[in-house]
Amino acid sequence: MAQSKKELVLRAMDRREVERVPSGFWFHFLADEIHADAYADPRLEQTLLDGELRYIDGFQPDFVKIMTDGFFSYPNPVVQTARTAKELAKVQPLPDDHPFFTRQIAYAREITKRYGNEVATFYNIFCAGTTVKFMQPGTLAEDEAFLAQLVREDAAAVRAAFDVISGDLAKLARRIIAEAGVTGIYFSLQNLIGEGASRAVYEEVFAPGEKEILRAANAESSYNILHICGYAGHRNALDWYRDYDVKTINWAAVVEGVPLEEGRKIFPEHALLGGFGNLASDVLYRGTQAEITAETHRILDAAGRTGILLGADCTVPRDIDWKHFDWVRNAAGSR
Repeated sequence: MAQSKKELVLRAMDRREVERVPSGFWFHFLADEIHADAYADPRLEQTLLDGELRYIDGFQPDFVKIMTDGFFSYPNPVVQTARTAKELAKVQPLPDDHPFFTRQIAYAREITKRYGNEVATFYNIFCAGTTVKFMQPGTLAEDEAFLAQLVREDAAAVRAAFDVISGDLAKLARRIIAEAGVTGIYFSLQNLIGEGASRAVYEEVFAPGEKEILRAANAESSYNILHICGYAGHRNALDWYRDYDVKTINWAAVVEGVPLEEGRKIFPEHALLGGFGNLASDVLYRGTQAEITAETHRILDAAGRTGILLGADCTVPRDIDWKHFDWVRNAAGSR
């Protein structure tokens, strides 16, 4: 019997035999996904939802990463104004009825009530470090430098703040699965970079909260995805996440120079998602049907078919032709 798209994806995540290797790609729906504030302007939430529904109806993807443009920030006044580690450490948890929870749950539910039985859905959640970084007004490089500065200033204070923020993110992860009915979360994080950054610092300050978020998600669903983000060329030491308890790993295979078959050596017990670059200069965006078909076959011939979901390093350009996604899906079906 033919497997449904949802069955196909869950079997791939379980590293079981599949009729064809599933694939999934996503892109942003708001012009400024990082700084847009859907809490302040509900019209942005409607624009986001309309775009998501238009894509799902129009393309009918194998699975959906539910985008959270406009919901990137953590609407806590202490975090919004903190400029020092000690100020950040004054943060207190948000109440259960805060829009941070209720608005995101309602948004996700609008998608799952339409597609949840047929298509696996994974809700985008950022770690505490990325959340704080995205709430800053500067460039990504400036915001990364600010985060590293806070840690150098007082690592214990940052850890205390991250414990609170991660607690709320863990609650969101649990509730978005239990109440909105998503299949799992797509949990995005990345190495700390800059002066003073080290694995020891990361494990002291960042990792505890990140693992708490995964524990909360796993308590509701075992089908969760870890995204080791290589956005804008950010480089990561992938082995820092070898012991993170998650079923599927997605990293920037092209940015990191670590294709899926090499990543399997780092993550031998996980399903792997990715393989394609996500930039306008990469074959997924610019390639012909023959080129994209050939690249799909090359990736699968090297990585195999078991425990593989085809995708990209990160979000793809908004103006990509959706036919390119279909070319990948069709090519995977012929391998």
